[in-house]
Amino acid sequence: MKLDELSGVLIALASPLKRDGTVDEPGVARLVEHVLAGGVDGLLALGSTGETASLDEKARRTVLTAVVQAAQGKVPVICGVAQSHLAAARVEVEAAAQLGADAALVAPPYYYPTDQVGVLEFYRQLADGAALPLMLYNIPQFTKVIAEPASVATLAREGTIKGIKDSSRDFEYFEGLCVATRDIAGFRIFTGSDTMLLASLAMGGAGTICGAGNVAPDWVVRIYNEFMRGDLEAARAAQDRLYALVSAVREGVFPLAIKAALHMLGICEPWSAPPVRRLDDRLEARLRERLQTFGLLRD
Repeated sequence: MKLDELSGVLIALASPLKRDGTVDEPGVARLVEHVLAGGVDGLLALGSTGETASLDEKARRTVLTAVVQAAQGKVPVICGVAQSHLAAARVEVEAAAQLGADAALVAPPYYYPTDQVGVLEFYRQLADGAALPLMLYNIPQFTKVIAEPASVATLAREGTIKGIKDSSRDFEYFEGLCVATRDIAGFRIFTGSDTMLLASLAMGGAGTICGAGNVAPDWVVRIYNEFMRGDLEAARAAQDRLYALVSAVREGVFPLAIKAALHMLGICEPWSAPPVRRLDDRLEARLRERLQTFGLLRD
C-alpha cells in the first residue's frame, strides 16, 4: 500500500460480537462484504467504532484476522491501536503487522495527561523500528490528549507519521492541520467526522475514516465522488442526507445504534463488547423507523 496516495472513503468498522462477547467472525465477513460493495477505498479495524479499548487481546487479534481475510487484499486494512503505554502500543503494532495490516492508526496514551513533548516522544519512540507505517489518531474526547497542529507537522516532516485521522469534530483544528502540513508531500489528513466530509475535502483533506459508513457506505462514497467530479450541488445534497443518517446512529451509548442498524440490515448481532448490552427498545424502534424512512431497510 502506498499510504501517501491513500484517499477517499475508509470505513471504521464495527466489531461484530455474539451475546457472550466472543467475536462473530462470519458477521465480520458479512460486514466487510457489505462495505466493499458500497465502493469504499479502505478499512479500519479496531477503531473507536470497533470498540478496540473494550476488547481483550484475543478478541482484537480475531477481529483483525477476520477483516484481513475478508478484505482479500482488495483494499488497504489499517489497524487501530489505543493503549495506555508505549510498550503495549508496540506489541499491538507488531501484532497488526504479523496479521497482515497495512498501517496502524495510533491514539496517544490515555489516562495520564501529557504535553506536546510527551506526544512527540511517544510517536517517535513507537515509530523507531515499527513494522508498519503509523498514522496519528486525534480523538481528545476519549484520550483527553490533543496533538496540536504544529506537533503533527513536526512528526510529519520527520516521517514519523504518514497521516492523521481527526475525530475531534473541531473544524478549526482540522483547518489548522491542513495549513500546517500543506507543504508536506504525501501527508494524508482524514476526517473522522462524517458530517464534516464535504467541508474537509474543500480544505484539502484526503477523505474520511468514518463510522456511519458501516450502515450506508455508498452514501459516503457519493459525497467524495461528487466532490471529485466538481459537482458541488450534488455533493451538498449527499452530505445533507448523510447528516440525517449520522444523527440517527448517534442515539444512545456509542456505538450501540450502529450495531442495532447492522442487526436490522441482517449483517450481525446488536451486542456490544463486555459488559454486553444493546440499544434499548425505545431507541431501537425510533432508529428502525428512521432507517425505513431513509429507504435502507427492506420491507
